[in-house]
Amino acid sequence: MKDYDDWIERLKKFPTVFSQNMTNMQLGMDEHRVPPAYLLEKVVTQTEAIATLKPADSPFARPIKKFPASISAADQKRITDETLEAIQTSVLPMYSRFARFLKAQYVPAGRKDIGAWALPDGDAYYAFRVRQSTTMNKSAEEIHQIGLDEVKRDEAEMLAIVKKLGFNDIKSFSAALKTNPKEHPASKDALLESYKAYIAQMQPKLPGLFGTLPKAKLEVIPVPAFIEKDQAAAYYNPPSLDGKRAGRVYVNTYNATERSLAPVEAVSYHEGVPGHHLQIAISQELTGLPEFRKNSYYTAYTEGWGLYSERLGKEIGFYQDPYSDYGRLEADIWRAIRLVVDTGAHKKHWTREQMVDFFREHSAIDETNIQAEVDRYIAWPGQALGYKMGQLKILELRKKAETALGPKFDLKGFHDTVLDSGALPMDVLEQQVNAWIATQQKK
Repeated sequence: MKDYDDWIERLKKFPTVFSQNMTNMQLGMDEHRVPPAYLLEKVVTQTEAIATLKPADSPFARPIKKFPASISAADQKRITDETLEAIQTSVLPMYSRFARFLKAQYVPAGRKDIGAWALPDGDAYYAFRVRQSTTMNKSAEEIHQIGLDEVKRDEAEMLAIVKKLGFNDIKSFSAALKTNPKEHPASKDALLESYKAYIAQMQPKLPGLFGTLPKAKLEVIPVPAFIEKDQAAAYYNPPSLDGKRAGRVYVNTYNATERSLAPVEAVSYHEGVPGHHLQIAISQELTGLPEFRKNSYYTAYTEGWGLYSERLGKEIGFYQDPYSDYGRLEADIWRAIRLVVDTGAHKKHWTREQMVDFFREHSAIDETNIQAEVDRYIAWPGQALGYKMGQLKILELRKKAETALGPKFDLKGFHDTVLDSGALPMDVLEQQVNAWIATQQKK
């Protein structure tokens, strides 16, 4: 019961914490340090959405939705009453105050330029973010060109598929795809079931690809309604460290019937298995490592593996539906486009309109996702670079091992080498793979 009582006390202190945050924000209020104004307007919308909830519907009320059997009915009622009162009198009013502060002071101070270059020492800051995200010595200019090259390669493969389906070009196929009712879910539940089915078909293939498999289970659930409007199509949350809660693939069912089914197979492998769940759950369950190593994160490693996993599904015979195979390439080009538009915005002074236009020109990604993703890149400079750069590095290391080992190359062994040490910077991962190659050569 102590955990619940501590939770209630934290709720009561909520105004103090929020007031300090608002003071810190005020101290940094000038047109260079404050985020772009249009992004801050979205924060107002999100804040007001929380502020106007009924206390029982607030995310802060979740701890009282299900009590352990060891807590008596009387204590359950007391804790519920005190929690709801704290939310009503402390938490929700503070969100209302925060929304007023944003509208009156913070949003008007927001900067007009979207790129990191507009910040003090912006170019140096972005160069740091590029290095931090990719863990590679690549400049923004190099990455921009890699992105353009990868977009071109993916488009060539996509064109081959659409021509087999009877279309002359990607644009006409994309237009037809958007209006094809068979390629859109009929309901929120149908969208969830599509993800579940693809993850289920991958599960029996895993023992042939990996020597180490996680004990933690995996489940697919919808993104919470109060945040779904501005969230990505899907994302993964790890299992609890004690193993009692499964890993979760969250599927965004907002505007479900307008979303394309074509990318769902690839995203299922990326967020579920053999992607983030396999990778992160294995890391959490490793022995002989410090706890911080088990839960470390490097964008290029973690997201690079997720994107590599999408491609791995193709290698083992999935994506039999040409629309789904097109969706795989659509997902891949999405990450290649990220290299172009992220560096475009933060290094080459692109506008938001240029970012959106490049997406529209080179992908069939639905408009809901385009708008959410572009905002994400602007708010989080460099983060989106890790996906494609990490995937390309893993593929490079695999090719290196295949060439060096020839018939001695073992895909299981390579995958275990990549995953069985927890998350690593890509230069350290390369050292791991080099050591594994040397060991295999001696056998």
